[in-house]
Amino acid sequence: MTKKSGKMDRNNIGKWFKSPGNMGQKYSLHALYFCTGCGIIEIPPTITTRWDAERFGVIPVATPRQANLFLITGYVSVKTLRYIIRSYEQMPEPKYTVGFGSCPINGGMYWDSYNTIKHLDKYIPVDGWIAGCMPRPEAVFVAVTHLWTLIDKGMATGYLKYREHYAKYRRNQEKILGELEWPPLFSKEEENEKSREKVAG
Repeated sequence: MTKKSGKMDRNNIGKWFKSPGNMGQKYSLHALYFCTGCGIIEIPPTITTRWDAERFGVIPVATPRQANLFLITGYVSVKTLRYIIRSYEQMPEPKYTVGFGSCPINGGMYWDSYNTIKHLDKYIPVDGWIAGCMPRPEAVFVAVTHLWTLIDKGMATGYLKYREHYAKYRRNQEKILGELEWPPLFSKEEENEKSREKVAG
């Protein structure tokens, strides 16, 4: 996508040769929709014939293990947070997370509920937010093209931050959910090795 034309850069051969990995990730977004709230009502028209998300390389998949794009489509409760975390950790890297509407950002209209998670990014990294209540399909496509830009510039790095700061995320998760029944995704040795690589780089 270029700033001048706003069109997809599939004809930019130089870009494909320069960074084939990034180009493949941009146009192969396999989306897992976590249907936590009313945002899911916008997904069927987005992926079916009227807007046809597959034109943009966005394809729905059935399981986290096949996905690299995680869409949180509405408010998040304490109960569903556990399954969001589990699904996110099952996704292969590189992976990207996008929150729909105001609810995942600050709780939305449920902000004062004891059972509402108000800042999803404290528990898993979020690469982008889509404003609205709920966002229309056009806004979803704007978010996808913005995600392309982040991938191009090497800025869609939430999954790397999760690995680097895993201990902090895990503490936040267990603070609200109690001790999690699955083992940590990353060991302390992996976190230390990642920190050493960052310092060496």
